[in-house]
Amino acid sequence: MTHALFEPITIRDLTVRNRIWVSPMCQYSVEQQDGVPTPWHLVHLGGFAKGGAGAVVVEAAGVVPEGRITPHDVGIWNDEQRDAFRPIVDFLHAQGAAAGIQLAHAGRKASTYRPWNDVQGTVPDAEGGWQTVAPSAVAFDGYAVPRELETEDIRVVALAFAAAARRAVEAGFDLVELHAAHGYLLHQFLSPLSNHRTDAYGGSLENRARALLESIDAVRAEVGEGFPVVVRFSATDWVDGGLTLDETVQVARWAAEHGADLADVSTGGNVAKASIPVGPGYQVPFAETVRREAGIGTIAVGMISTAFQAEQIVATGQADVVMVGREFLRDPSFALRAAAELGVAVDYEPQQYHRARVTA
Repeated sequence: MTHALFEPITIRDLTVRNRIWVSPMCQYSVEQQDGVPTPWHLVHLGGFAKGGAGAVVVEAAGVVPEGRITPHDVGIWNDEQRDAFRPIVDFLHAQGAAAGIQLAHAGRKASTYRPWNDVQGTVPDAEGGWQTVAPSAVAFDGYAVPRELETEDIRVVALAFAAAARRAVEAGFDLVELHAAHGYLLHQFLSPLSNHRTDAYGGSLENRARALLESIDAVRAEVGEGFPVVVRFSATDWVDGGLTLDETVQVARWAAEHGADLADVSTGGNVAKASIPVGPGYQVPFAETVRREAGIGTIAVGMISTAFQAEQIVATGQADVVMVGREFLRDPSFALRAAAELGVAVDYEPQQYHRARVTA
């Protein structure tokens, strides 16, 4: 028996073995604060690959040092980081999974403490923090006021995304995802709540989308035509006056015209106290709308935790791919378990684990 969730998907020159992928999930585990991935990342990410995921996407990697969410995040702004990713990518490939990396700049939400720290908010300079930047000098609730980016600074950000994408290709990654969601820098430009500029990067939706589209252009020029580029969106800010689904549909349409292949559709993150009706699959309708109206393939996310739920999303055309986070943390072999529950025979269960073969 075949199921849509376990059908391969081809994006440009890349074919991925199935449509159940691992979301980028920050680990905040770089103790040296140098952005270099560690053995933790190899074991963490490698477990998902041997567990049958189609693609494993590395957590938000800073394209510049000041783009990290915390001082303990990975980065891909230098060659040492690139080289440290190579054995991780090689292991993912050896297990049959595609390897992706999320390229990120946190903007005004950078330089923060790790989530499990007793103190929250902005890390001061004396503790390894730094001056944050943003489209406008408007602070995220509870964080330090950022410095407003100059026009030339914005162009430099696009070049940083491109340089990071080049290093991702050199490290062997199969796809990159530009993070324009969850209240980070490119999302900050898109939302009128955080973008109060009056120049070519503010005001109209076209202007607010400019930083993202210039970054896509720069990345596409760097990686070539055969390499997949994904963009993660927050489809709505969930508050009046914020980014709307209709606006996201238009920006996703522009992103496709500029060379993006998939829209990874999430929501929220730019307002600290937005009222969000959370529940299983609560973000899937946004992915479905973007897919239907923007003419771009989509990835659905958000409390997708069972095989039948994931299968229904793909089989009914709500999205082309599902990305799963928490369920993979609970069970790194969730993809193999999903195949067993759906009655799908796959040929990539590790032989070392056959004595404990998962059956429905």
